Amino acid sequence: MNDSQNHPYGGIPQASFGAPPSGYQPAPPPAPAAWAPPPRPGLLPLRPLGFGTLLGAPFQVLRRNPGATFGSALITQLTTSIVSVFVIGGVGILAFGRIDSALPEDRDAVTAGAWATVILASLIPIALSILGSALLQGVLVVEVARGTLGEKNRMGVLWKAAGRRLWPLIAWFAILLGLIVGALAVIVGVAVLIGLIGGAAIAVAIVVGVLGALTLAAASIWLGTKTALVPSIIVLERRGVISSIRRSWYLTNGSFWKTFGVLALVSAILSTATQIITTPVSFIGGLATSFLFPTGASDDSASFIAVTVATYGLTLIISLVLGSIAAVVQSSAVAIVYIDLRMRREGLDLDLMRFVEARQAGAAHEVADPYLVSSQRNG
Repeated sequence: MNDSQNHPYGGIPQASFGAPPSGYQPAPPPAPAAWAPPPRPGLLPLRPLGFGTLLGAPFQVLRRNPGATFGSALITQLTTSIVSVFVIGGVGILAFGRIDSALPEDRDAVTAGAWATVILASLIPIALSILGSALLQGVLVVEVARGTLGEKNRMGVLWKAAGRRLWPLIAWFAILLGLIVGALAVIVGVAVLIGLIGGAAIAVAIVVGVLGALTLAAASIWLGTKTALVPSIIVLERRGVISSIRRSWYLTNGSFWKTFGVLALVSAILSTATQIITTPVSFIGGLATSFLFPTGASDDSASFIAVTVATYGLTLIISLVLGSIAAVVQSSAVAIVYIDLRMRREGLDLDLMRFVEARQAGAAHEVADPYLVSSQRNG
């Protein structure tokens, strides 16, 4: 075989191209491409998040997997509402119904007993509300965490994952409730004791009550922000309550105002949107009732009751739907802030990238849970 046939220019001698023209400068080698993070596999980009992403991503959680997220919130809110109506309403009817049949000398004691019974009965829906809130928070933390990795799970899978950490979540929410009730009891108790003195002490009691309420509000905002990440830590890092409180305190150090700003702004957006929707519905319902029945129930009491019940039912349904949406967005916002702070402080984004790359290579089982890696590394 002729050597020219193996020549890189197809057998044409290089000299046949001629010498390069005068002043010819060879082109410089292409510059290496700038590094760019891999495209985000799911809900969040795998890099520290900007303020706009922190505000917008919680709403994307709802849109990305509405069946599992909105469905979970609606179930918990509807269950709590139904139990509250039947338990408190039923106990109230039975308890206060005894007042009319009580003897005059026993009426005060029966009234006090009726109120005590209703207050005790209200503990049942409060406990159920704590249980539902804890479970919903866990469900949405798992959804945000796995959604960031590109996964989209069904409601049953999310509930099962959250259920494994349900008791620590319930303990945390019970601690919060106990702190709030205890602080309120102290403020009210001190104000009442001062007011019992009488005279000018009543004005002092009012001032003490107002200052105590303002102090409690400020303390709740500060402590609530510093411990906002506790449910996310309990679920994703599988820590106990005390350890989760310490870790939330650590992660929010130097990021208090950012954390507070995101959560407060999301809450303000949801509250404003809820008021914009519910206020016209309530107004129109009341206006329609007044127009149809200008003198009240009058002669057509059945129609009056039907219209009133329909108006109340429509308002309740809208409130349940909006409340479920708000619960999803607010809980998701907390989980997203948690992930962002860990990206900035601990390089969680790098652990997430490694997991995604290993999964694409079919070796995800060889990589540890990315939400545990940096947590264990940093203590």
